[in-house]
Amino acid sequence: MAMELITRETQAHLERVIAERLGGVTHIKDVAPLSGGAIQENWVINIKSEGGILEGIRELVLRKNSLSRIPLSRPRGEEFLLLRTAYKSNVKVPRPYFYCSDPSIVGSPFFLMEKVDGLAAGHALARQPVNENLVRELGRNLARIHAIPYESVELSFLQKLQNTHTLETIFEYRQQLDLLPDAHPILEWGLSWLERNAPGNQNIVLCHRDYRTGNLMIDGTRLSGVLDWEFAGLSAPEEDLGWFCAKCWRFGAIEREAGGLGSRRAFYGGYESETGVSIDSDIVFYWEIMAHVRWAVIALHQANRFVSGGERNLELALTAHVVPELELEIMRMTGTC
Repeated sequence: MAMELITRETQAHLERVIAERLGGVTHIKDVAPLSGGAIQENWVINIKSEGGILEGIRELVLRKNSLSRIPLSRPRGEEFLLLRTAYKSNVKVPRPYFYCSDPSIVGSPFFLMEKVDGLAAGHALARQPVNENLVRELGRNLARIHAIPYESVELSFLQKLQNTHTLETIFEYRQQLDLLPDAHPILEWGLSWLERNAPGNQNIVLCHRDYRTGNLMIDGTRLSGVLDWEFAGLSAPEEDLGWFCAKCWRFGAIEREAGGLGSRRAFYGGYESETGVSIDSDIVFYWEIMAHVRWAVIALHQANRFVSGGERNLELALTAHVVPELELEIMRMTGTC
């Protein structure tokens, strides 16, 4: 029992909100923090509902703001709309129930979604036997994300992009580096290389922008849900492909180029079978370099949340230890070492 996570008053308020939004009478039996989610805070809530759409005993996930945030992360309201749009588009995601903008209930705005079964821990998944069918399924599911129509009223908050999208992305990361107290010359070099070698006009789609092992719930041999939509936005499809295949997200299984789970060929094959479009490996390589720069910038901002006193979380404090390895990979990929 972990009800000490919330007070009895908070429990009563939360029960009332769930009942108002979903019908019936709701009793919260247990609340516990979920591991993972270094940027946001996730609770698993065990409820018993009488009537309404959640009839019976259910496990739900409440996702709320952490004590501090990094600049690249979307607010919970926008993340909920992205998740709901993906759910309606038959992408494998947890079912979203509702968003609550009232910060007085649990200390910040939050949304409620179903809890899907499976394992998401990257290091554990990368130690399991290779399953090429699963990797192909992950490619097909990513293609379905990229096929989501994004020019809707519900997603009107998405920034419209021009053909200079890649250069705008580089400019954004430079701005984020400038917000940090220390200099990072190798990351600046990486951004300069990316600027000089930027591909020409690219197709723009809705991207998850954090589609990787660790954010994919795997139930046995199948995908049960794509998590963490807080970075989603418009971009080139190769950004998601490069992010998934980047060395930094293989969790030590370096030879398994598709997220530490299997072959790049299987991942590409699943994607291409869904889209009918051949993947340009050179453009994906470019976005893999961008992935290492981006993850380094995010890691530095996460560590800064601890250093600045905004959040006393040891996981955040240790995040920056990955940056030297990322910098070495950037130098290797750009041919400077």
